[in-house]
Amino acid sequence: MTRYIAAIDQGTTSSRCIIFDAAGAIGAIDQREHRQIFPRPGWVEHDALEIWANVEASVVGAMAKLGIGPKDLAAIGVTNQRETTVLWDRHTGKPAHNAIVWQDTRTDRLVRELGGEAGQDRFRERCGLPLATYFSGPKIRWLLDEMPGARAAAERGDLLFGTIDSWLIWKLTGRHVTDVTNASRTMLMALDGLDWDEALLEAIGVPRAMLPEIRPSSEVYGTARGVLQGAPVASALGDQQAALFGQTCFAPGEGKSTYGTGAFLLVNTGERPVASKSGLLTTVGYRIGEAPTVYALEGSIAVAGSLVQWLRDNLGLIQSASEIEPLAASVADNGGCYFVPAFSGLFAPYWRSDARGVIAGLTAYITKGHIARAALEATAWQTREVVDAMVADSGVPLTTLKVDGGMTANRLLMQILADALGAPVVRPAVTETTCLGAAYAAGLAVGFWPDVESLRANWRKDAEWAPAVAEAVRDREYGAWKKAVQRTLDWVAPD
Repeated sequence: MTRYIAAIDQGTTSSRCIIFDAAGAIGAIDQREHRQIFPRPGWVEHDALEIWANVEASVVGAMAKLGIGPKDLAAIGVTNQRETTVLWDRHTGKPAHNAIVWQDTRTDRLVRELGGEAGQDRFRERCGLPLATYFSGPKIRWLLDEMPGARAAAERGDLLFGTIDSWLIWKLTGRHVTDVTNASRTMLMALDGLDWDEALLEAIGVPRAMLPEIRPSSEVYGTARGVLQGAPVASALGDQQAALFGQTCFAPGEGKSTYGTGAFLLVNTGERPVASKSGLLTTVGYRIGEAPTVYALEGSIAVAGSLVQWLRDNLGLIQSASEIEPLAASVADNGGCYFVPAFSGLFAPYWRSDARGVIAGLTAYITKGHIARAALEATAWQTREVVDAMVADSGVPLTTLKVDGGMTANRLLMQILADALGAPVVRPAVTETTCLGAAYAAGLAVGFWPDVESLRANWRKDAEWAPAVAEAVRDREYGAWKKAVQRTLDWVAPD
């Protein structure tokens, strides 16, 4: 009997493979970082072939650590950085251009043109998303416009598009597919029909022939070749939806927030899409086989853990990410300093691509400890803004926030987050819930786990943080944060 499920997690800064047993416990992890390519200010690219090589290496590394081979895997699940856009040649498999990453803002002018008089909500009713540089559709259009011969090749079906899940599944199995969660991030899929929408394709300028087939999040897409020879590839979920699934948020109203490169708060809204009036995204949560599709509301924050990385790599303020916690703890408060990291504009709930980052409230009193603390507080206050938007849309106050992702190892950040929200923050025993969700979905597809209730039984609490500041202090600090946010707006003038 096969004893394990493998999950490939292709993220913004690294690729990794985690192998889980039937109890949802981690057997082995292997991880490889890839280059961040910045051709111009605001442009962010990845090398898709480098990513694929790292995925293969991480899979081989994880299996070697556990002493197993592909025959010991019941299935493989895939989870991925969303919206990042890859175009490749159907016949050679060679990428036509570096992948354009979700953080990239080069489509800013195109997005404004597409919005026209209707503005950023032109397509929201059909696809659940505002017009923004974040999403894949405008990135595809930009590539087709900029690369000679690309549009003709796409119309013939010789040039293929995929988000990273599609690219990996193509490399693993030769099939050109995506799942409903990733398709829902392109601006090209209608939320009601869960298929590519002709009106959206025509308006944005993307040929249908280049698009993958949309499938459920949990089903066997094909059999792997190469280093995973013979193993079923049986799930695909965008990373945040995978974390929702891994946190076992299977009932309407259940939600989670993941803290990695960015931060993403999702709440299950059940079997119908809920339109947001407060700057949130309406998205697909997951679809298991032929069961009804589950939808979610999402608040997306572009910069969270990547701010710590920026302090390390660009400023040299710290030598390793783990140093941010003791440095921030070396001061009692932020000293009046607020850091709004709008490096690629502001995402939810503002959706302002004209914003740029600011550090406000600087005085001669401020030390690097205050800046480190302000950087951690930035993640907490951005979460608070998203939570406020969710409460406004749902009318239901937040009682507890389930958290996961690499930043949750920072206990000071978790306390700051509880203080900012005025609500408990709970971390699960297995914080790698993105990979766990992909593993769970793959396991369901092949019968490794019988049903979602068996997955709920695996969930365990590891730690909890309760609010520890007075409401008046919270309100004062939040007001100062909102003032700092206003300083970021209208920085980039329209061309």
